[in-house]
Amino acid sequence: MNSFFSNDRTFTRLIGKIILLVFWNKTILFTVLFFAISSCTFSINIIEKVLKNSDPSIQRIIKNVEAHEIQILLTEVVKDAKGIPIFLETEYNVNENKYFYPASTVKLPIAILTLQKIKELNAQGIPINSTTAFEVRDQIGKLVIRSDSTEEMGKVTLAHLIKKVFLVSDNQAYNYLFDFLGRDYIYRELQKKGLSSAQIQYKFLEGADNNNTWEYTFFDEVGTKVYHQESLKATLVLPTPKLEGILKGNGFISNGELVKKPMDFTKKNTLSIRDLDGILKRLIFPELFPKIAQFDLQPADYNFLKYWMSRSTLESEFPNYNDQEYWDSYGKFLIYGDQKGVMNNGLRSYNKVGYAYGTLTDVAYIQDRRNNINFFLTATILVNENKTFNDNIYEFETKGIPFLASLGRGILKEFQEKKKGL
Repeated sequence: MNSFFSNDRTFTRLIGKIILLVFWNKTILFTVLFFAISSCTFSINIIEKVLKNSDPSIQRIIKNVEAHEIQILLTEVVKDAKGIPIFLETEYNVNENKYFYPASTVKLPIAILTLQKIKELNAQGIPINSTTAFEVRDQIGKLVIRSDSTEEMGKVTLAHLIKKVFLVSDNQAYNYLFDFLGRDYIYRELQKKGLSSAQIQYKFLEGADNNNTWEYTFFDEVGTKVYHQESLKATLVLPTPKLEGILKGNGFISNGELVKKPMDFTKKNTLSIRDLDGILKRLIFPELFPKIAQFDLQPADYNFLKYWMSRSTLESEFPNYNDQEYWDSYGKFLIYGDQKGVMNNGLRSYNKVGYAYGTLTDVAYIQDRRNNINFFLTATILVNENKTFNDNIYEFETKGIPFLASLGRGILKEFQEKKKGL
C-alpha cells in the first residue's frame, strides 16, 4: 500500500472499526482501509491557529461559525524516504452529516467522468475522443447546439466544454457534459469509487428535464457520423438525503414572491466536504488509491484535467476571456480571491469553486513551487445575513471571498514558516 501511518493506537482503533465494516459492505472494505490509514489527523491544528489571527476578514466570520456553516479540511502532502506521498490531515468543523450546497463544485467530477466515459466507449470500438465534433438535439429532434465560436475551429467538443467549466465555471458547458453522461451513470460511478455522499442529479438550467437527456451525434473530420447517443432515461431512485441543515433560512423567493419558510435543499445536488476533497485527491494522486476507488482515465486525461483546472481565466487563447469581465483570480477563491492581477506561476491552485445560494466553496490542491510546499485545502462558507434564499442578496464579495482568500494565505504562510524553521 502506497501510504504511511505513524500512530499505533489510532491505527488499532481504526482497524477494529474496519473489521466490523467487512460484515456491512465488503465492496468498500479496501477503500475504507485506505482512508483510515492515510487520512488521520496529525499534530497541532494549523487551521485553528490561522483562525485565531487578527485578520478582520477572518475575525468577523469566525465570531459565528455555525451561522456561516464553515467546514475546512486541510491535508499537507509530504514524502517519505522512498519518495511516496504522505497525507497529513487537519480538519475544522467538518461534519459529513451537515448539508451545504455544493453549487458548481459538482462540475469537477462531471468533467472527470466525461473523459472516463470516452475511454469506455473507445473500448467498445466507438472512434471518438475529447476533441471529436458533435451536435446536440432534444428528444423531438430540435437542434440545441452544433457550433461554438469560442473554439478554435468553431466546433463543439467535450474537451472545450471541460475548459470552460474550469476557466469560468460555465453552466451551459456543464449541462452538455451532464447529459452526455446521464444521471444514473454519474451516480453509479461515484458510488463505485466510494464517494457515498455524491448525488449529482440536476442541470443548472431552469425547467430542465433531468431524467431524460438530450441526444448526441459525433462526426469525424469530414462530417461523417461516427456515433449517435440516443436520449438516456434515468431509472434509479436516488435515496433521500438524511442530513442536518438541509432546510435553510427563514424564507426564499419563488416565482418572484417571498415564501416565509425555510428553503428545502433535499432535491438539490449533494456532495460532502470529504468526498469533494477525495475526488480531487483521486485526480492528483490516483496511485495512492485502490484500483476500485480510482477514476478509469488515461495518463493524458489526468494531464489535461490538471492543466486546465490550474489555469487562471486569462491563460487561455481558446476560449479567450481576456477582453471580457473576467480577471486572473476569477475562479480562485483561496489565497487570490480578493485580489486581481497578482497571480504568478510560482504558486498554482488546481481547483474548482462553487458559489450559489449564499454558499462559497473551493476545493484546491495548492503548489508553492518555489518553496516545495504542497497541500489540499477544501473550505465552504455560507454568507446570507438576511437568511432569505434565492433573492440574490448575499455577501460573496464583502465577506465570503475575503474570508477564503485570507484563510488560504494564512495556511500557506504557516507552511512557509514551517519550511524555514520559524
